[in-house]
Amino acid sequence: MNLIVIGIGLIGGSFAKDVKKIHPDTQITGIDKSEEHLEEALQLGLIDQKGDYTSLATADMVFVSIPVNALVKELPKILDSVGDDTVVIDTGSTKELICAAVENHPNRRNYLACHPIAGTEFSGPSAAINGLYHGKTNIICEVEKTAFKLQERALELFQGMNMRIRYMNPSAHDKHIAYVSHLSHISSFMLGKTVIEKEKNERDIFDLAGSGFESTVRLAKSSPDMWTPIFEQNKENVVESLEEYIQNLETFKQLLLDNAYENVHQEMNNTNRIKQILKGIPLTKS
Repeated sequence: MNLIVIGIGLIGGSFAKDVKKIHPDTQITGIDKSEEHLEEALQLGLIDQKGDYTSLATADMVFVSIPVNALVKELPKILDSVGDDTVVIDTGSTKELICAAVENHPNRRNYLACHPIAGTEFSGPSAAINGLYHGKTNIICEVEKTAFKLQERALELFQGMNMRIRYMNPSAHDKHIAYVSHLSHISSFMLGKTVIEKEKNERDIFDLAGSGFESTVRLAKSSPDMWTPIFEQNKENVVESLEEYIQNLETFKQLLLDNAYENVHQEMNNTNRIKQILKGIPLTKS
């Protein structure tokens, strides 16, 4: 298989590693706006060679893992350049605007709109890890618009990676992902901000930070270059989720002010059922 990875960081690099494990003879070409990333990817063995969009015509598969604002602009150009038998897969954390950008493209049949729910807080080629996608959910949107034989090629590879497939329309995807992904990143960033601001006056605060703080603020180490465009493209759903979250925080604060500790206990006890909801979701281990 001739695979081209556009955006050779954590997501693209991890995909390349898994493909090589499943199909060792795969020839992997890397395309990235950062020459430093390309050189690093070569040194790490993530890719076999560097390329550009002229390489796309002979690719069997193109895996695009770039920020969603760049994806909206670049995906039509990528589809302009691919061959008839090339499947183009993206990893965008938003789907509605991206799908709309290529809705009427003559090569729309070559595009499979995907969002693998996988990643860590790290970025760049050195962040790539083996098995990142193992057991993870991959959301596929508008599958009926992709040529069947190209779907099959992609799905066979996803199956080899032991991914779980969910089908969803772009609007539903963006609404649901705002709650389970985008909101958690905002919460983490703002918790980190709150503690950093407090730390200016209380220098010992980080000495008291335990594993609970570390796990909760972990996502605040994520790339702002990636997440700002996500929040922009999914603003309406993100704002809605924030309003509900803020209301819950205000309610909890009022319970404390009212000394209503039985209600505090009940709120937490009710929320404990999240353990059952999340049971079985695999954790990423680097």
